[in-house]
Parts: sequence; C-alpha cells; structure tokens
Amino acid sequence: MKLTAHDRLLTKKSVIKQIRREGNIPAILYSVNQANLAVTISGEEMAAILRQMKPGHLGTTVFQLSLNGQERRVIIKDIQYHLTTYKVTHIDFEELVDDVEVSFKVPIQCVGVADCTGVKMGGFLRQIIRHVKVQALPRNMPSHLEIDVRDLGIKQSKKLVDIIIPEGVTPLAKMNEVVVVVSKRSN
Repeated sequence: MKLTAHDRLLTKKSVIKQIRREGNIPAILYSVNQANLAVTISGEEMAAILRQMKPGHLGTTVFQLSLNGQERRVIIKDIQYHLTTYKVTHIDFEELVDDVEVSFKVPIQCVGVADCTGVKMGGFLRQIIRHVKVQALPRNMPSHLEIDVRDLGIKQSKKLVDIIIPEGVTPLAKMNEVVVVVSKRSN
C-alpha cells in the first residue's frame, strides 16, 4: 500500500487544526536512531486504503511511505479517530528496519467454523481474543495467525498455545489465555 507524506514543520495546535480542516491527517514517523518526523498524510488517500482493508489487518499492513523522494517501509503503531465522525485524526508510523525487531498486534482467524462439531450440535462460537501481540523481524511478520476450531465440542475451548506460531515470531502474551470457546445456546 502506498501513501504520500509531506513534511510538517510546525506542531502548533492551530496548524494541526488547519491540516484537519483541509481534510488531511497529521502524523508522526518514528525511526530507529533518527529524530521523529512530523508529517502530513492525504486524508483521501488514507480513507481509500481503509475502505479496502480487511477488518483487523491494519496493524500488520506494511505501507510504502513516500517522503521527500524517499520510499520508507512503515507500519501503523497507533491510529486515533474522531469520537463521532470516526474520521482518522492522527497516525503514528514506525519505520521498518531489516535487522531490528518490531512489536505489533496480529489478528487471529478461526479456521473450520462451518465444520465445527459444537456449532453443528447447536452451540455458537465465541472468539474472546481477536489479536495477539508478537515481536518479529520485518521479514518474518505474519499477516494473521490461524486457529483450527473444527474439533471443538460444546463447552470446549482453545488457548493461545494451540496456535501454530511461525518461526522467528515471539508471542508477547500469556499463552494459557483462552482464544475461542463454543458456548451452549440458552433457551
């Protein structure tokens, strides 16, 4: 995904409000061993990207940020939205460096929901944890993690330890936490 960024020299509140009035988004680019850069992102460009993005995959999407003629690979570390309009009001980017590990949230996807034994018996699948925080080098970044729920019966669950974590990826969560459970429907 490509994004265009422009330098933003002043960080006064009035300047930031003006950027937002123009439909753009103030942002910060964090880099290893470099000063943080205040930038501006096109609001239309970002809105178009968000419309086509799968829910939950924003944190693992690598963007090509074009800034002053340079291409930088970045991920979104934090994004802030307006309370009522849900428009993006601020973004924190982190530059990816090949030999520096980065921590990020990876979405967890349930596989085999249609074939789940407990669901076929009248239960319903409840996903308790939707993301897990992990640490990895940029080349090892997974876009998502999968958990197979086909063999779950009613009142059975699977934990984070049941997810197959790719090599080079270190989970930063307690692995005994329940991810998904098949609950009994109450009448």
